[in-house]
Amino acid sequence: MSVRWAVESSDLGWLTARPIAHRGLHDAVHGIIENSPSAFAAAMRHGYAIECDLQLSADAEAMVFHDDCLDRLTQETGPVAAVRSKELRKIPLNGTRDHITTLVELLHQVAGRTPLVIELKSHWDGNDRLPACAVEVLKDYDGPCALMSFDPDMVEQVRDLAPGLPRGIVADRVADPYWLRLPFAQRLALRNLSHLPRTRPHFLSYDVTGLPSPASRLFREAGLPVICWTVNDEATRARALNWCNQITFEGFYPDVEG
Repeated sequence: MSVRWAVESSDLGWLTARPIAHRGLHDAVHGIIENSPSAFAAAMRHGYAIECDLQLSADAEAMVFHDDCLDRLTQETGPVAAVRSKELRKIPLNGTRDHITTLVELLHQVAGRTPLVIELKSHWDGNDRLPACAVEVLKDYDGPCALMSFDPDMVEQVRDLAPGLPRGIVADRVADPYWLRLPFAQRLALRNLSHLPRTRPHFLSYDVTGLPSPASRLFREAGLPVICWTVNDEATRARALNWCNQITFEGFYPDVEG
């Protein structure tokens, strides 16, 4: 396995320039919920980049939300994909004045002031509407941003639709029970990054508990950036930076160099 393609995007130094706040700089104890406008505002105040997640609404709009279902973070229940964006935007996040937002609203809020590292959440059902929607929304955005996903099909679609838009593959050891939903052959392909000839990602986002890994070594040897998730303290940060170029973090305030 090798990484032989040329990086088609512009320089990605911005991707690793500062720590990346996982789902924004959230703190539920103090009323700041993940993937909320308040969490994104807090990240920008502290000089961090922002990682966030996208789910698709019933009317095919990209919504900033991590879970497949509304139950954990709101007082509503059921799948995000079953609700239209107009109704989703009315739903408050638990115990706050923040509501679920769209990708369009996030871009207006950030307005290029900090990098955005955006994960496309997959239901592993072959639905290709979310990558298409995200690419369309981002086509006129001037700020530093990238799309990434665990799902190689989504990353490949981003490559096809917008070759110059930075794209990454999110990966781990494929050992968690979560992966049992997929056939063995598919799990093995994910573990071994067998998709690389077709996805050609510009960067890797890898589970910090699996570092160092063959994948992280492969990307770094090829001169492609590696970020990791999710770092919860300075000791883990120090160890991770032996094997990656930048961290995605939550639960503490890492120093921002420079």
